[in-house]
Amino acid sequence: MTSQDTASEDAGEQLTLLPAPEAAARAARSPGKGARPVGALEISSDLPVARVVLDLSPHHLDRTFDYLVPAAMAAGVQPGVRVKARFGPQEVDGFVLARAEHSDHDGRLVPLKRLVSPEQVLTPQVAQLCRTVADHYAGTLSDVLRLAVPPRHARSEAAPSGSEPVVPDAPDAPADPSADAPGGASAPEPAGPGARAGARDLAAPSEAVGAPAGPARPSEWAPYRGGAAFLNHLVGGSGPRAVWTALPGRVADGVPVQGVRAAGGRGAGDEDPAQAVQHWALALAEAVRATVTGGRGALVVLPDARDVDQMARALELAGYTARTARQDGQFVRLTADEGPSPRYRSFLAALRGEVPIVIGTRAAAFAPVQDLGLVACWNDGEETLAEPRSPYPHAREVLALRSELEGAAFLLGSVSRTVQAQALLESGWAREVAAPREVLRARAPRVRALTSVELASEGAGAAARLPSAAWRAVRDALGAGPVLVQVPRAGYMPVVACARCRTAAHCGTCHGPLMLPGPGAPPQCAWCGALAGAWSCDECHWTGLRSVRVGSGRTAEELGRAFPGVAVRVSGASAPGGVIAAVGPRPAVVVATPGAEPVAEGGYAAALLLDAALSTAHVGLAVAQDALHRWLAAAGLVRSAREGGQVLLVGDAAPGPTNALVRWDPAGFADRELAERRELDLPPAVRVAAVTGDRQAVDAVVARVGLADASTTLGPVEVAEAAGRPARGGPARDPSLQPPVRTIVRVPLREGRRLARELSASLAVRSAKREGGTVRVQLDPKEML
Repeated sequence: MTSQDTASEDAGEQLTLLPAPEAAARAARSPGKGARPVGALEISSDLPVARVVLDLSPHHLDRTFDYLVPAAMAAGVQPGVRVKARFGPQEVDGFVLARAEHSDHDGRLVPLKRLVSPEQVLTPQVAQLCRTVADHYAGTLSDVLRLAVPPRHARSEAAPSGSEPVVPDAPDAPADPSADAPGGASAPEPAGPGARAGARDLAAPSEAVGAPAGPARPSEWAPYRGGAAFLNHLVGGSGPRAVWTALPGRVADGVPVQGVRAAGGRGAGDEDPAQAVQHWALALAEAVRATVTGGRGALVVLPDARDVDQMARALELAGYTARTARQDGQFVRLTADEGPSPRYRSFLAALRGEVPIVIGTRAAAFAPVQDLGLVACWNDGEETLAEPRSPYPHAREVLALRSELEGAAFLLGSVSRTVQAQALLESGWAREVAAPREVLRARAPRVRALTSVELASEGAGAAARLPSAAWRAVRDALGAGPVLVQVPRAGYMPVVACARCRTAAHCGTCHGPLMLPGPGAPPQCAWCGALAGAWSCDECHWTGLRSVRVGSGRTAEELGRAFPGVAVRVSGASAPGGVIAAVGPRPAVVVATPGAEPVAEGGYAAALLLDAALSTAHVGLAVAQDALHRWLAAAGLVRSAREGGQVLLVGDAAPGPTNALVRWDPAGFADRELAERRELDLPPAVRVAAVTGDRQAVDAVVARVGLADASTTLGPVEVAEAAGRPARGGPARDPSLQPPVRTIVRVPLREGRRLARELSASLAVRSAKREGGTVRVQLDPKEML
């Protein structure tokens, strides 16, 4: 986290607004009963001191400050409201955390400057969560509050509150949780939100628990071991914690596919596609309904807006209605894409208890849901769930901390499994919910790995980017429906080289890699965007270029020539039509980048996962895990093997994720990865902090950390920004400057909290002394390189 050395020389002193006589000064230092004047203001006689957290980033100012409450503001200044207060020469935003009779401050207090709004937007539960998250990641409370509380929208705040929420009945939810308990075992009595389900309860087999979503359809959790017991605990009011490996599938039996128009328009001759609701969304909706049936609220955090749309549709099928400006409902969406007014309106609906359900992207992890009973996170392997701003919390960890603080149930679901999720299971903190192998084999497509060994008999066609075996599979599958082609890179040709000597082509301005943005377009720098129409090779002075990496645009062009007469559609953030939400059942080739795969009505007949070697060619802890996650996410959209669905992985990728995909065994892969990391003292088997920045600043911060000795410290080493490449979220660095470095501190898990405290204290010393340079501290980084 970057230190902001902006505090003034007298930042720790709170000055009065107006000169006050000595009697008023004594009253300000020790306010008592009866209203007392301070300068020209009358101070409240009841709890005259407000404890305020100010929007200040320096670590040495990460504490509460005491202010006097003017009598005119006394009714409105309550815990959780926004205020403005004077701090040194400036006026700063802040939140009131508490009111008190006396102050521990020995100096002179000043009154609050202004009450911004009487709305108590920061609840005690969320304030405690923000403090815990800040301490966990060695951050400041003000930084976390910026993530937790959206900016104020005065018009939305002034609008009248809606009516009380109407929660749909759950006719088939078991009145007695033990009635449907498997094996005749008695379920626990309904307990408070702090109760926990034991390992024995979640390990029970899952024969038939009634689905809260309606009697016409079997429970989505019926195929899972522990699924029925998990629902029973939610209905009963307890707080089980589970890691759920979801089955592949598009939509459960009996669920109608209803029209959600795909973004990005339609291809020629294609009907209006309807977006099928996937199995995972229906299962999450069922867990939400079980929680609400038990009288508590639910919070679901998802990677992106498309997943939020899926979840919203599943909740509608479960009988709930989205709350908007024009209608009441039982759930709201919290996403940045909705704009400031709808987002703040949804936030207020949850804050005021008008809805029991909140769904949204990563910032929704802090949503003020009343009487929270369930926190759920879907696809925790997605990068969008990791906050790119200080102190860089991950939604998975935020929800885990919230589950402990508020006694809520915890559900972490994905089609794959991260190493962090496996660590939760092995520690005993959570229990596994997964389907037996025979159920998985019935639901999954057939998977083949077209490696060089597999294609040895193909002859010259085996060396092509689309081998003969893959071409035949696509041709045959197009007779039954659409075919998905996943390409790791977007664009046309994202990396090019000299056509004669094959030396990588670089920009003459910043030395970044050159790319071709489209057919016939001049080469362009991928970093600074400068055109390089007059480029020539530094080694042989040749002017011709050849492709090194092929993107989704060029892939679509090649497939269009290979399959004339077949519609080819491209889905991706940089594609002309953007990200496509859904496609129809007609034959078509859909080229998509990872995470942008549309849902196909009826499922894809086949899927090609191209450039597999490229997906695992990088160096990093999470490379293999991320590759397997992307492959499984795409393969999960394909029809089952008994319906003719097949998945072809093309290329010589790393053997670990390749074998895990062929066997469809993400749990086994995560277990082996965690065992290797534990043996090598790598996260999440240990707690890790990455300190990145200027060498002298990094050395000074690390030197003050008691746990950072020769046995726990790695580095410093130069990082990727040294060659002029821009850091994440920052401008390109001048190559003439001293390159930034990174130091890694890794300690046993039992010392993790101490490491965070010592790093935070070191950063406080740094900001108080106004040390030079820049430093970013990140705990539990995804990568150490």
